Amino acid sequence: MRCFYDPGYVFPLPEDHPFPMDKFWRAEAMIRAAGVPGLSIHGIEPASFEQLLRVHTAEYLEQIRTGSLDHVAALKLGLPASEELLTRSRLEVAGTLTATDAALADGLACNLAGGTHHAFPDQGQGYCVLNDVAIAIREQHRSKPDLRVFILDTDAHQGNGTHAIFADDPRVFTYSIHVGKNYPSFKTPGSLDVELPRYVSGDAYLEALEGSLTTAMHAFAPDLVFWIAGADPHEDDRFGQMRLNDGHFAARDEHVLNLVTRAGIPTVVLYGGGYNRDREHTARLHAATVLRAAAYA
Repeated sequence: MRCFYDPGYVFPLPEDHPFPMDKFWRAEAMIRAAGVPGLSIHGIEPASFEQLLRVHTAEYLEQIRTGSLDHVAALKLGLPASEELLTRSRLEVAGTLTATDAALADGLACNLAGGTHHAFPDQGQGYCVLNDVAIAIREQHRSKPDLRVFILDTDAHQGNGTHAIFADDPRVFTYSIHVGKNYPSFKTPGSLDVELPRYVSGDAYLEALEGSLTTAMHAFAPDLVFWIAGADPHEDDRFGQMRLNDGHFAARDEHVLNLVTRAGIPTVVLYGGGYNRDREHTARLHAATVLRAAAYA
Protein backbone atom coordinates (compact mmCIF):
# COMPACT_ATOMS: atom_id res chain seq x y z
CA MET A 1 0.00 0.00 0.00
CA ARG A 2 1.36 3.39 -0.96
CA CYS A 3 1.20 6.24 1.55
CA PHE A 4 2.00 9.89 0.91
CA TYR A 5 3.56 12.43 3.24
CA ASP A 6 6.08 15.27 3.26
CA PRO A 7 8.56 14.47 6.03
CA GLY A 8 10.67 17.58 5.54
CA TYR A 9 8.07 20.25 6.27
CA VAL A 10 7.15 21.08 9.86
CA PHE A 11 4.70 23.88 10.62
CA PRO A 12 5.63 25.31 14.03
CA LEU A 13 2.95 25.80 16.67
CA PRO A 14 3.33 26.72 20.34
CA GLU A 15 3.59 23.73 22.68
CA ASP A 16 0.29 24.65 24.36
CA HIS A 17 -1.66 24.93 21.08
CA PRO A 18 -4.60 22.47 21.11
CA PHE A 19 -3.86 21.18 17.60
CA PRO A 20 -1.25 18.39 17.90
CA MET A 21 0.88 19.08 14.82
CA ASP A 22 3.42 16.59 16.16
CA LYS A 23 1.01 13.72 15.52
CA PHE A 24 2.03 13.67 11.85
CA TRP A 25 5.72 13.00 12.32
CA ARG A 26 5.08 10.74 15.30
CA ALA A 27 2.64 8.55 13.35
CA GLU A 28 4.92 8.45 10.33
CA ALA A 29 7.78 7.20 12.53
CA MET A 30 5.53 4.50 14.03
CA ILE A 31 4.43 3.34 10.58
CA ARG A 32 8.01 3.17 9.31
CA ALA A 33 9.13 1.32 12.44
CA ALA A 34 6.46 -1.35 11.90
CA GLY A 35 8.30 -2.47 8.77
CA VAL A 36 5.18 -3.84 7.08
CA PRO A 37 6.03 -5.56 3.77
CA GLY A 38 4.44 -3.80 0.82
CA LEU A 39 3.81 -0.54 2.68
CA SER A 40 5.78 2.38 1.27
CA ILE A 41 5.86 6.11 2.06
CA HIS A 42 6.42 8.59 -0.76
CA GLY A 43 7.22 12.30 -0.73
CA ILE A 44 5.03 14.91 -2.42
CA GLU A 45 5.15 18.42 -3.86
CA PRO A 46 2.57 21.10 -2.97
CA ALA A 47 -0.73 21.10 -4.87
CA SER A 48 -0.96 23.82 -7.51
CA PHE A 49 -3.07 26.92 -7.09
CA GLU A 50 -5.01 25.83 -10.17
CA GLN A 51 -6.06 22.72 -8.27
CA LEU A 52 -6.95 24.67 -5.12
CA LEU A 53 -9.11 27.07 -7.14
CA ARG A 54 -11.36 24.21 -8.22
CA VAL A 55 -12.86 24.51 -4.71
CA HIS A 56 -11.55 27.62 -2.94
CA THR A 57 -11.89 31.29 -3.80
CA ALA A 58 -8.84 33.30 -4.82
CA GLU A 59 -9.66 35.88 -2.15
CA TYR A 60 -9.61 33.27 0.63
CA LEU A 61 -6.32 31.77 -0.54
CA GLU A 62 -4.76 35.23 -0.58
CA GLN A 63 -6.04 35.93 2.93
CA ILE A 64 -4.34 32.77 4.17
CA ARG A 65 -1.13 33.50 2.29
CA THR A 66 -0.83 37.05 3.60
CA GLY A 67 -2.23 36.40 7.08
CA SER A 68 -4.98 38.94 6.49
CA LEU A 69 -8.00 37.06 7.83
CA ASP A 70 -10.29 39.22 9.92
CA HIS A 71 -10.57 38.51 13.64
CA VAL A 72 -13.68 36.31 13.41
CA ALA A 73 -12.33 34.27 10.49
CA ALA A 74 -9.02 33.78 12.32
CA LEU A 75 -10.84 32.52 15.42
CA LYS A 76 -12.92 30.10 13.35
CA LEU A 77 -9.81 28.70 11.68
CA GLY A 78 -7.82 28.31 14.90
CA LEU A 79 -4.41 28.34 13.18
CA PRO A 80 -2.17 31.35 12.44
CA ALA A 81 -2.66 32.22 8.76
CA SER A 82 0.55 32.74 6.80
CA GLU A 83 2.31 31.66 3.63
CA GLU A 84 3.91 28.86 5.67
CA LEU A 85 0.48 27.58 6.70
CA LEU A 86 -0.71 27.72 3.10
CA THR A 87 2.34 25.72 1.96
CA ARG A 88 1.75 23.12 4.65
CA SER A 89 -1.92 22.88 3.61
CA ARG A 90 -1.01 22.58 -0.07
CA LEU A 91 1.21 19.63 0.83
CA GLU A 92 -1.67 18.04 2.72
CA VAL A 93 -3.91 18.45 -0.33
CA ALA A 94 -1.20 16.99 -2.57
CA GLY A 95 -1.06 13.90 -0.36
CA THR A 96 -4.77 13.29 -0.94
CA LEU A 97 -4.55 14.01 -4.67
CA THR A 98 -1.70 11.53 -5.09
CA ALA A 99 -3.28 8.93 -2.80
CA THR A 100 -6.46 9.13 -4.88
CA ASP A 101 -4.60 8.17 -8.04
CA ALA A 102 -2.83 5.39 -6.13
CA ALA A 103 -6.11 4.04 -4.73
CA LEU A 104 -7.70 3.95 -8.17
CA ALA A 105 -4.68 2.00 -9.42
CA ASP A 106 -4.06 -0.27 -6.42
CA GLY A 107 -7.32 -0.46 -4.45
CA LEU A 108 -6.10 1.15 -1.19
CA ALA A 109 -3.83 4.14 -0.51
CA CYS A 110 -3.26 6.59 2.30
CA ASN A 111 -2.39 10.20 2.95
CA LEU A 112 -0.58 10.43 6.30
CA ALA A 113 -2.61 13.59 6.97
CA GLY A 114 -5.76 14.97 5.34
CA GLY A 115 -9.46 14.74 6.02
CA THR A 116 -9.81 18.51 6.57
CA HIS A 117 -13.58 18.38 6.36
CA HIS A 118 -14.46 21.71 8.03
CA ALA A 119 -12.97 23.84 5.24
CA PHE A 120 -15.45 25.75 3.05
CA PRO A 121 -14.64 27.41 -0.30
CA ASP A 122 -14.27 30.84 1.29
CA GLN A 123 -13.32 30.10 4.88
CA GLY A 124 -11.53 27.66 7.14
CA GLN A 125 -12.91 26.24 10.35
CA GLY A 126 -11.75 23.92 13.11
CA TYR A 127 -8.06 23.76 12.08
CA CYS A 128 -9.05 22.91 8.49
CA VAL A 129 -7.54 25.30 5.94
CA LEU A 130 -8.14 23.61 2.57
CA ASN A 131 -10.68 20.89 1.85
CA ASP A 132 -8.39 18.19 0.49
CA VAL A 133 -11.17 15.68 -0.21
CA ALA A 134 -13.26 18.18 -2.16
CA ILE A 135 -10.25 19.25 -4.24
CA ALA A 136 -9.40 15.62 -5.02
CA ILE A 137 -12.98 14.87 -6.07
CA ARG A 138 -13.14 17.93 -8.31
CA GLU A 139 -9.83 16.88 -9.85
CA GLN A 140 -11.15 13.39 -10.59
CA HIS A 141 -14.40 14.72 -12.04
CA ARG A 142 -12.46 16.63 -14.67
CA SER A 143 -11.53 13.38 -16.43
CA LYS A 144 -14.21 11.09 -14.96
CA PRO A 145 -17.37 13.22 -14.77
CA ASP A 146 -19.60 10.25 -13.91
CA LEU A 147 -17.43 8.97 -11.04
CA ARG A 148 -19.58 8.17 -8.01
CA VAL A 149 -17.79 9.10 -4.77
CA PHE A 150 -18.67 8.16 -1.19
CA ILE A 151 -17.23 10.29 1.63
CA LEU A 152 -17.13 8.05 4.69
CA ASP A 153 -16.55 10.26 7.73
CA THR A 154 -16.01 8.52 11.07
CA ASP A 155 -14.36 11.55 12.69
CA ALA A 156 -16.18 12.54 15.89
CA HIS A 157 -17.25 15.86 14.33
CA GLN A 158 -19.60 16.36 11.39
CA GLY A 159 -17.91 17.18 8.09
CA ASN A 160 -19.84 20.39 7.49
CA GLY A 161 -17.45 21.72 4.83
CA THR A 162 -17.61 18.69 2.55
CA HIS A 163 -21.36 18.47 3.08
CA ALA A 164 -21.82 22.07 1.95
CA ILE A 165 -19.55 21.76 -1.09
CA PHE A 166 -21.36 18.68 -2.43
CA ALA A 167 -24.89 19.44 -1.25
CA ASP A 168 -26.21 19.66 -4.81
CA ASP A 169 -23.97 17.07 -6.45
CA PRO A 170 -25.74 13.70 -6.87
CA ARG A 171 -22.41 12.06 -7.78
CA VAL A 172 -21.14 12.48 -4.20
CA PHE A 173 -22.62 10.82 -1.09
CA THR A 174 -21.62 12.37 2.25
CA TYR A 175 -21.90 10.00 5.22
CA SER A 176 -20.97 11.22 8.69
CA ILE A 177 -21.31 9.48 12.07
CA HIS A 178 -20.67 11.98 14.86
CA VAL A 179 -21.84 13.48 18.14
CA GLY A 180 -24.93 15.58 17.46
CA LYS A 181 -24.37 18.18 20.16
CA ASN A 182 -20.72 18.91 19.54
CA TYR A 183 -18.63 21.00 17.16
CA PRO A 184 -19.65 22.35 14.70
CA SER A 185 -22.60 23.94 16.45
CA PHE A 186 -24.31 24.52 13.10
CA LYS A 187 -24.50 21.33 11.04
CA THR A 188 -24.74 21.37 7.26
CA PRO A 189 -26.94 18.41 6.32
CA GLY A 190 -25.21 15.60 4.45
CA SER A 191 -26.59 12.67 2.49
CA LEU A 192 -26.72 10.65 5.72
CA ASP A 193 -25.94 12.06 9.16
CA VAL A 194 -25.84 9.51 11.98
CA GLU A 195 -26.05 11.70 15.08
CA LEU A 196 -25.09 10.11 18.38
CA PRO A 197 -25.46 11.36 21.98
CA ARG A 198 -22.56 12.84 23.89
CA TYR A 199 -20.27 10.25 25.47
CA VAL A 200 -21.78 7.43 23.44
CA SER A 201 -20.32 4.07 24.41
CA GLY A 202 -18.06 2.23 22.04
CA ASP A 203 -20.51 -0.63 21.67
CA ALA A 204 -23.40 1.73 20.83
CA TYR A 205 -21.18 3.54 18.33
CA LEU A 206 -20.29 0.30 16.54
CA GLU A 207 -23.93 -0.75 16.46
CA ALA A 208 -24.91 2.55 14.84
CA LEU A 209 -22.05 2.37 12.35
CA GLU A 210 -22.73 -1.21 11.32
CA GLY A 211 -26.47 -0.55 11.13
CA SER A 212 -26.18 2.36 8.74
CA LEU A 213 -23.00 2.27 6.67
CA THR A 214 -23.37 -0.99 4.75
CA THR A 215 -26.89 -0.19 3.58
CA ALA A 216 -25.95 3.34 2.52
CA MET A 217 -22.85 2.26 0.63
CA HIS A 218 -24.52 -0.61 -1.17
CA ALA A 219 -27.46 1.59 -2.17
CA PHE A 220 -25.20 4.33 -3.56
CA ALA A 221 -22.77 1.90 -5.27
CA PRO A 222 -19.69 4.17 -5.31
CA ASP A 223 -16.71 3.93 -7.61
CA LEU A 224 -14.40 5.53 -5.02
CA VAL A 225 -14.41 6.03 -1.24
CA PHE A 226 -12.66 8.67 0.85
CA TRP A 227 -12.47 7.45 4.44
CA ILE A 228 -11.86 10.25 6.96
CA ALA A 229 -11.05 7.93 9.85
CA GLY A 230 -10.56 10.26 12.81
CA ALA A 231 -8.75 9.47 16.05
CA ASP A 232 -11.02 11.73 18.10
CA PRO A 233 -13.80 9.22 18.95
CA HIS A 234 -11.38 7.83 21.56
CA GLU A 235 -12.47 7.95 25.20
CA ASP A 236 -9.39 10.01 26.15
CA ASP A 237 -9.80 12.61 23.42
CA ARG A 238 -10.22 16.19 24.61
CA PHE A 239 -12.85 17.21 22.02
CA GLY A 240 -14.48 14.05 20.64
CA GLN A 241 -17.05 13.36 23.38
CA MET A 242 -17.18 9.65 22.57
CA ARG A 243 -16.16 6.60 24.57
CA LEU A 244 -14.34 4.27 22.17
CA ASN A 245 -11.33 2.40 23.51
CA ASP A 246 -8.51 0.95 21.43
CA GLY A 247 -10.46 -2.26 20.90
CA HIS A 248 -13.46 -0.36 19.56
CA PHE A 249 -11.15 1.48 17.16
CA ALA A 250 -9.86 -1.83 15.85
CA ALA A 251 -13.44 -3.07 15.35
CA ARG A 252 -14.41 0.16 13.58
CA ASP A 253 -11.46 -0.06 11.22
CA GLU A 254 -12.02 -3.74 10.48
CA HIS A 255 -15.68 -3.11 9.66
CA VAL A 256 -14.86 -0.31 7.23
CA LEU A 257 -11.95 -2.12 5.60
CA ASN A 258 -13.89 -5.36 5.22
CA LEU A 259 -16.75 -3.47 3.63
CA VAL A 260 -14.76 -1.57 1.02
CA THR A 261 -12.31 -4.33 0.12
CA ARG A 262 -14.93 -7.07 -0.23
CA ALA A 263 -16.87 -4.76 -2.54
CA GLY A 264 -13.67 -3.96 -4.46
CA ILE A 265 -14.10 -0.19 -4.05
CA PRO A 266 -10.89 1.87 -4.33
CA THR A 267 -10.45 3.69 -1.01
CA VAL A 268 -8.33 6.60 0.17
CA VAL A 269 -7.56 6.50 3.91
CA LEU A 270 -7.18 9.89 5.62
CA TYR A 271 -6.39 10.90 9.18
CA GLY A 272 -9.07 13.41 10.20
CA GLY A 273 -8.95 14.84 13.72
CA GLY A 274 -7.40 13.59 16.94
CA TYR A 275 -6.67 15.43 20.19
CA ASN A 276 -5.92 12.73 22.74
CA ARG A 277 -4.86 13.83 26.22
CA ASP A 278 -1.79 11.69 25.60
CA ARG A 279 -0.36 13.33 22.48
CA GLU A 280 1.57 10.21 21.53
CA HIS A 281 -1.63 8.16 21.69
CA THR A 282 -3.16 10.39 19.00
CA ALA A 283 -0.34 9.38 16.66
CA ARG A 284 -0.62 5.73 17.72
CA LEU A 285 -4.33 5.64 16.80
CA HIS A 286 -3.68 7.15 13.37
CA ALA A 287 -0.77 4.78 12.73
CA ALA A 288 -2.82 1.76 13.80
CA THR A 289 -5.53 2.58 11.24
CA VAL A 290 -2.94 2.86 8.47
CA LEU A 291 -1.31 -0.43 9.47
CA ARG A 292 -4.69 -2.19 9.52
CA ALA A 293 -5.40 -0.84 6.03
CA ALA A 294 -2.03 -2.13 4.83
CA ALA A 295 -3.07 -5.63 5.89
CA TYR A 296 -5.97 -5.44 3.42
CA ALA A 297 -3.98 -4.02 0.51
